[in-house]
Amino acid sequence: MRSVAENNQSVLFVGTKKQAQESIEQEAKRCDMYYVNQRWLGGMLTNFKTIQGRIARLRQIETMEANGDFELLPKKEVIQLRGEQEKLIKNLGGIKEMKKLPSALFVVDPRKEHIAIAEARTLKIPIVAIIDTNCDPDEIDYPIPGNDDAIRAVKLITAKIADAVIEGRQGEQMTDVPATTVSEEVEEVNE
Repeated sequence: MRSVAENNQSVLFVGTKKQAQESIEQEAKRCDMYYVNQRWLGGMLTNFKTIQGRIARLRQIETMEANGDFELLPKKEVIQLRGEQEKLIKNLGGIKEMKKLPSALFVVDPRKEHIAIAEARTLKIPIVAIIDTNCDPDEIDYPIPGNDDAIRAVKLITAKIADAVIEGRQGEQMTDVPATTVSEEVEEVNE
């Protein structure tokens, strides 16, 4: 992941199961990458041109709202446009700024995201995934053994992947703060 980010390439974080949705969104935003945390739309990678058309429609609705065009339209049309906008944001909000296909895919639970895995394999996009005992590691280029059902485990591994992306972008290695310095700072504050 670090080498992908070093080359100014993008990573797509994918995790649509309940346990992963929040951490996928937070960590992808933290490292300024793209994410899908609601529903994987079939063809999101293999039919990217069509998906870009839907993203353009989302931008069009947002500019209409920003320009004040909504006030000129009948109330019924505004309600329809807002409904369409909400649906598009829910499904495509995390990839709204994605201009080209990602260079790598990070997946939580490849069993649930089998369509995303199949599309990435078709396009020869490398896949990094958290695999549980119920997943087939042969489909994954870089498997990370771990519990993909535990919220804390998913959050920890996703945070480490995001850290690697940030390190690659900055070209340096992030180091964890030693526990002794943290406890010393707490003691100084208490005194």
